[in-house]
Amino acid sequence: MSIAQRFVAGEGEAHPEDRAALTAFRCDSTNLPWTTFRAAFRAAHIEEIPSRARAVLSALARTVDAAKPFAAIFARRELLTGRALQSMRTFYRSLDDLELAGLIDRRAQSRYVEAGLFGRAYIHLTARAAEILGLVEQSEAPSPKAAESSFDHPSARLADGGIYKDLNPSIFQKRQPGQVPEDLQRLRTLGFLDFLIFKLMREAREHGKRLSDVVEVTWNHLKLAKAPINYLRSLLRSTVDFSLQIRQRNDLTAEEQARLKRAMEAEQLARQSAGQTFVDASCRYKYVIDEDGENMVVYALDEGIGRQAAGWKEAFATARARGQIRVATESDRQRFGQTCRFASEPEQGSERPPVTAQIRAHIAELRSLLGARPTIRTA
Repeated sequence: MSIAQRFVAGEGEAHPEDRAALTAFRCDSTNLPWTTFRAAFRAAHIEEIPSRARAVLSALARTVDAAKPFAAIFARRELLTGRALQSMRTFYRSLDDLELAGLIDRRAQSRYVEAGLFGRAYIHLTARAAEILGLVEQSEAPSPKAAESSFDHPSARLADGGIYKDLNPSIFQKRQPGQVPEDLQRLRTLGFLDFLIFKLMREAREHGKRLSDVVEVTWNHLKLAKAPINYLRSLLRSTVDFSLQIRQRNDLTAEEQARLKRAMEAEQLARQSAGQTFVDASCRYKYVIDEDGENMVVYALDEGIGRQAAGWKEAFATARARGQIRVATESDRQRFGQTCRFASEPEQGSERPPVTAQIRAHIAELRSLLGARPTIRTA
């Protein structure tokens, strides 16, 4: 039995606190608009529902926005239980009674990730309840689809809104920064805050530059500057094309990487070709690679000697890729072998002439002529 019922029934003399609570219940100091006052009065006098449900419905009528009766009732349970003068257990039983009577609609609990809050469940008045409470006329009762769409906009103008959080704080709060790009995070070591980094990114776009390009080109000087913020802003205002410098640097880096790749592939091909013999397409030159794949000897078809090749690996790899050099066959080896033998062997019937006394005298005469000096005659 509630405090008011016990006091009216006359069960002994009421306690002073109960008397004060009854007085506050009957003479609320809150000034309500006429529409809200009438809705709360009608809710308290519906005989088809239990008294506990009437008390909660009256509290809901005081809480809901009269201009938006189908909006979510944005109020905490403590506020509603205080206005209904009920415990939490009785309050939930009253909600079950109202939902069974078709006067309220309770949605499942939801999670608001942006606000970081959990377990919010809002209460909505149905079209039948709004009509009974006098919040809408019968001709103004919306369709179920319209009433469903109005649930998405909760209202809390009459529910002590100062103590509740707003569901859309982005309108009133300063937008928080996102994740700083990875190539700009090193600016933090120089005292740059995230807000400042994003501001400098916007300033760079206004000057037709990219902050990442400016930092990449001038990082070695920027980290040694006494006032890096001022120095960076002066760079943004300059006429230097940092994007062009970045492209040139990237081109040089790509060219160096390509050169290293070619050298590595040539080295690998040379090691794979170690101990093999090759000839060119015209079969005029023979190439012999040693067992280690480090040296190459080149033989010409019309010569009997071999020449040591220098810096041959990349040229050899290019010629192999273009099909200008092939692996030597046995016939190729025999052909070059005969040429080398003929070049090294003397012709048949030719002998070295003997050295006679006359030849020695002739040689001595030639030496004396080469070593003689002209004399100058005087008159």
